[in-house]
Amino acid sequence: MTTDATHATPQAGDAGQELVGRLRDQSIETAEISKFLDGLSHAERVAAIRALGGKDQHRLYDAADGFAEVRLTDLVAPTIGDLVEVRHHGKNSLPLFTHFEKRFSRAPGRDPASPGDLMGFNFQTMSPITGPGYYVAREDENRREVLVDYNLLPDCHPEGWPEIKRNDRGLARFVYGFMIDTLRRVSEHVTIGSASRHGKDTGNWFVLCRED
Repeated sequence: MTTDATHATPQAGDAGQELVGRLRDQSIETAEISKFLDGLSHAERVAAIRALGGKDQHRLYDAADGFAEVRLTDLVAPTIGDLVEVRHHGKNSLPLFTHFEKRFSRAPGRDPASPGDLMGFNFQTMSPITGPGYYVAREDENRREVLVDYNLLPDCHPEGWPEIKRNDRGLARFVYGFMIDTLRRVSEHVTIGSASRHGKDTGNWFVLCRED
């Protein structure tokens, strides 16, 4: 397998292998990874990011540090209406139940071009047990990143979303309690995240691909 930046875009079945190879190169070229992902179809991008294990996600998170700005409008575009769901397909570094989605939406009354915050929750297999993991996403004032804050809860949600529940009670406390995720931009559709609890890194990462 070649990981040369000029290598032709692979088919869907090879996209993950290609991305893993690029991340395991001695020198990671973040701009070339971004270009590679931008050249894939949605299905290929999801296949690519879901091929990444924890070490690969860690490498990508480090490589994306300072690479490019990510804003709330990259998660929910200004052209998307209020209370419309935008799905971000994900893969985390946990040992089980690694496929999940973060679903974002913009509350009514926000400026679509500069909303200030977004609401969202986690859609995954264990949601009936752990709870939906609601959060509020906001831009980091000091860095070009987005913070996904589970300490904050939205006051509304789109029709069809689960009931809003706190993250500091029951089993949700051990999954989402006191957590803040940091999102970094990788490409137009892909972000890479790291989780922290009480301000300390948990050593867990996840990668997301926005569905247009």
